[in-house]
Amino acid sequence: MAELTLTTFLTIDGVMQAPGGPDEDTSGNFPYGGWLVPHADDDMGKTMVEIFSKADAFLLGRTTYDIFSAYWPRVTDPNDPIAGKLNSLPKFVASHTQNTFGWSGSTHVRDVTKEIADIKKRFPREVQVHGSCGLAQTLIRNDLIDEYRLLTFPVVLGTGKRLFGAGAVPATLRLVSSSTTSKGAIVSVYRRAGSLKTGSFALD
Repeated sequence: MAELTLTTFLTIDGVMQAPGGPDEDTSGNFPYGGWLVPHADDDMGKTMVEIFSKADAFLLGRTTYDIFSAYWPRVTDPNDPIAGKLNSLPKFVASHTQNTFGWSGSTHVRDVTKEIADIKKRFPREVQVHGSCGLAQTLIRNDLIDEYRLLTFPVVLGTGKRLFGAGAVPATLRLVSSSTTSKGAIVSVYRRAGSLKTGSFALD
């Protein structure tokens, strides 16, 4: 059975909204779309190629699906390691407002918390979530993510949609690996490690 993994780009203050361009997601009058672009480098590219190489299928929120479907079908090089995966593998789209999608291999998911177990049973390695802020928060609240792959960039925005929003279930994560890119991004891989534990440094 596949694992459900989440890969996302973050600022130091946890914002994941519109990393790749000014028009990706302007909701809330977000003014900083494209904040990641000056920090992209070959190391980031190699990391993403490695991540995509493990995919059997994708689970995407509606906004991320729209961004991907407007771009990746236009990349027709069969040897492109990311386009090849996205254009050929199954894509499950979590949406409450739309149930038909034009990108080949796309399937509507109405209630992701109920359907994800059956989706995972269909694949041997990974069902990957990329970005998809609202979907990611739903999965986090329901403790459904097996592995987090967080690419944190040296940027502070002070506003925007955050990965761990209100309602996130308190939990402990275990660091599996970490590395840095030439432009200062930190690539961290975490897995679930059980419920949150607390303690005290008090002397009494």
